[in-house]
Amino acid sequence: MSTKKLVKPAKTKKTVAATPTFQRIGFLGLGIMGSAMAGNLMKAGFQVHGFDPTAKARQIFKASGGHVSKDAAHLVQSVDVVITSLPSAGALMDSASVLAAAGRKGLLVIETSTLDIKDKEAARGVMAKKGVTLLDCPLSGTGAQAARKDLTVYASGPAADIRHLTLVFEGFSKAHFYLGAFGNGMKMKLMANLLVAIHNVSTAEALLLGQRWGIKPSTAVKVLSDGAGGSRMLQVRGPMMENEGWKEATMKVAVWQKDMKLIAQALVDAQVPAPLFAASIPIYNAAMGMGHENNDTAAVFDVLEKMSSIPHKTSVKKSKRLKA
Repeated sequence: MSTKKLVKPAKTKKTVAATPTFQRIGFLGLGIMGSAMAGNLMKAGFQVHGFDPTAKARQIFKASGGHVSKDAAHLVQSVDVVITSLPSAGALMDSASVLAAAGRKGLLVIETSTLDIKDKEAARGVMAKKGVTLLDCPLSGTGAQAARKDLTVYASGPAADIRHLTLVFEGFSKAHFYLGAFGNGMKMKLMANLLVAIHNVSTAEALLLGQRWGIKPSTAVKVLSDGAGGSRMLQVRGPMMENEGWKEATMKVAVWQKDMKLIAQALVDAQVPAPLFAASIPIYNAAMGMGHENNDTAAVFDVLEKMSSIPHKTSVKKSKRLKA
């Protein structure tokens, strides 16, 4: 499996660039990630069309300068490339059926969602029957990172098709890597998310310790980020762990549960022991139980803080009576 970074083909005076020019990009799914990517592509000069079943998402997209399509079938008739950013396997399969029926032979579809590889393969099969090519290209990064064009694309599928999309990838990401056969993108994504799950909780542990010592989380993030203990999650989610910053979600805890299940199943299938990941699972489950399902995963800080809070005086007195 190659992890060679794709490089934009050099232009010469005598030859035409190897990368075709795709100017009209279509988005299926205009949630946190989809809307952010669409916005950056518009800034890069692309004409962006989009559809989302949620009226509010469509309104926000239109206000940002996007062209709203009435449905997925209408969208595919107006664009050169389609990018999907979907919440579930069901949504992907529904989209696959529409794209296969309404799309044209040779259409490229960049699938960026975090879903089971088997579901993506099933969707690819549906589209392939009509000559539409689905590419497995999940993303590394949060919604906030997507807004800053701070995403990494894990691209997998036919190499020639991936190369043709270089300028599109550059329009919404900071880096993109070709990882070989279809499905390798999701494998790398699950590896990345396994690290994210652990680093997010370890960030909360360190910042809570500092807070108990009187060190503000913002100060700790600034200082620790430049040292050996620094991590991307410390930089990205650390600031959200102060003053209940998790209330503005860039990755909702409820959505993250889907990713956790995919990682857990992958570990079982590969027979890989993962004690640190296993230890993080109850923390995220507790976040759901505490009502943080629509909050950012930085809310694990609140879970740990509540777990370690000093019992009320009544509880202490009761404990003493029981001992007596």
